[in-house]
Amino acid sequence: MQALELLAPAKNMECGIAAIDHGADAVYIGAPHYGARAAAGNSISDIAELCRYAHQYQAKVYVTVNTIIYDDELDDIRKLLQELVEAHVDAILVQDMALLSENSSLFTLHSSLNFHASTQTDNRTVEKVAWLRSLGFSRVVLARELSIDEIRAIHEAVPDIELEVFVHGALCVSYSGQCYASQHCFGRSANRGECAQMCRMKYDLVDADGHIIEHDRYLLSLKDLCQIDNLEALAEVGATSFKIEGRLKDVPYVKNVTAAYSERLNQIVSRHPDRYCRASLGHCRYTFTPNLNKTFNRGYTTYFANGRRPDIASFDTPKAMGEFVGTVKELRHDSFNVAGTARFANGDGLCFLSDNRQLLGFRVNRVGGNRLFPQQMPEGLRPGMRLYRNSDQEFDRLLTKRSAERKIPITMSLQAFGVADTTDSGFLLTVNDGQRELVIRMQAELQRAQTPQHDNIVRQLSKLGGTPYECTSVCLTDGFDYFIPASRLSELRRQAVALLANEPLESKNPNEAPSGAVGGASIIGPSYSQPHLYNVANSIARDFYGFPNLTAYELRPTADAVLMQCRHCLRYSLGFCLKRGGQRSVWKAPGSDKRFVCKEPLFLQLGDGRLFRLEFDCYNCQMNIYAASGQKNK
Repeated sequence: MQALELLAPAKNMECGIAAIDHGADAVYIGAPHYGARAAAGNSISDIAELCRYAHQYQAKVYVTVNTIIYDDELDDIRKLLQELVEAHVDAILVQDMALLSENSSLFTLHSSLNFHASTQTDNRTVEKVAWLRSLGFSRVVLARELSIDEIRAIHEAVPDIELEVFVHGALCVSYSGQCYASQHCFGRSANRGECAQMCRMKYDLVDADGHIIEHDRYLLSLKDLCQIDNLEALAEVGATSFKIEGRLKDVPYVKNVTAAYSERLNQIVSRHPDRYCRASLGHCRYTFTPNLNKTFNRGYTTYFANGRRPDIASFDTPKAMGEFVGTVKELRHDSFNVAGTARFANGDGLCFLSDNRQLLGFRVNRVGGNRLFPQQMPEGLRPGMRLYRNSDQEFDRLLTKRSAERKIPITMSLQAFGVADTTDSGFLLTVNDGQRELVIRMQAELQRAQTPQHDNIVRQLSKLGGTPYECTSVCLTDGFDYFIPASRLSELRRQAVALLANEPLESKNPNEAPSGAVGGASIIGPSYSQPHLYNVANSIARDFYGFPNLTAYELRPTADAVLMQCRHCLRYSLGFCLKRGGQRSVWKAPGSDKRFVCKEPLFLQLGDGRLFRLEFDCYNCQMNIYAASGQKNK
């Protein structure tokens, strides 16, 4: 049976516990240092406490140690990994191959750790996944850009490795681990957890003669991923872990998104109970109805799940627009009304796109039916404009309170053993949580009851408040008519809870690298066109690959280095894909019907004049971005 894992983000311990409470089978959280979100580090003690909480539900905790590592950090990394072992984490996400090298002192920790290949290791081909499996990785986090068919091909070729796929959240425009634009412009390395989000900036698109093709638009800003309707299709092709992006997101985001995806996975399991199960124990009850439209998003896309689609980017704004709530009907000097069925509350945040496609927002001060009184009437608002709500006060209030309860259903069965009036007698309590059957033996004298005891025994054994468990049934063997003092029943119950909490499920060590081919795929290492793409920042990783000239861009920037590799293609998005009949030379000027002959190469230009040359690799259906010297005038 295939276990389906919902993997939620944890900015901190509070977010991690909220994710578990709202249905996550696993959470991923940043280590104190060396995580790909430098602003989301956590103490070892907090990680250990999160592990303790998650393991009650057989849920798992994965820790990100997925930056590239410098030589002077290797000793610190070893100490960190040992501390994570002692904290009982379930796996480490890594990017730097120094952690996998047999020549590294870190290798001695392998028997105690499961390693997952972070998406920063650029996992987009059968060959790369097979190679990672041969190194001992138990799981690979696939590139976000892969289609369902491409995931199927990887699973069929490398069936004995877990495949983790992103299903929700923000999208990087470049393949993960292959973006150096932030380092180039600001000295902030994305591979060191300090991305400056170059893809959320405004650009002009200009040709070699300086003609402006697109002006002041967010040409690299993608919508947010939402694969909730593709979960079953992803499971069918071999994905086992469904990952929600967002280690910088707050608790309400984690609660809402986790609950929405958990409910959908439960529906899949209920339709196919012989094929799928959840990867952890327990079911959740919510005080709210999950709604992905009410959580921060830039508009949703399924990205490349079902092939290339035209509407994956958000050129107008990188901000959250929220849910559509109606159109502006009539304006007065201090208020306006809305045509639609949405209900509003004081304090709601609303926004709209102005005539020049700028996203403008405002706060509602007072609500009178469908008439809204802003704190200040927004400029540019006019009748007929579409209105969006990006802050729902009522919904937010629900999520700031305790909004879920997670319980593991258990059954109990009580029977007596031995003979009355002997010392070798007592009771056996069998507890079953759906995956384990545990037996608690209690020595006791068998005393016949003077009055029926069934209801009292059921009531005492079922008192599980304050624990992760709830008892769905207590079965007494036929003819059971013994008296058991309430104190002994409480003792039995406490022993049952303690045994459930501390008796682990059977597990295996996946870090045994196979030899030879995997599923027909050859075991070959990655081959990149430029040395910096290997992301080698220390001598151990350099020796691991066996190429002495491999040096990370962060340590040795080169003028001709590719800064981004993107499946997102501006030619395609703007309707000029050569594979689909577009014309290379004819473009339309922004704001007019004038067309002009365009001279390539094309450039992206920041507001400060910095240029980035675009290379369209049509064979691989990929857009590459390079730094360009000089400046173009607007």
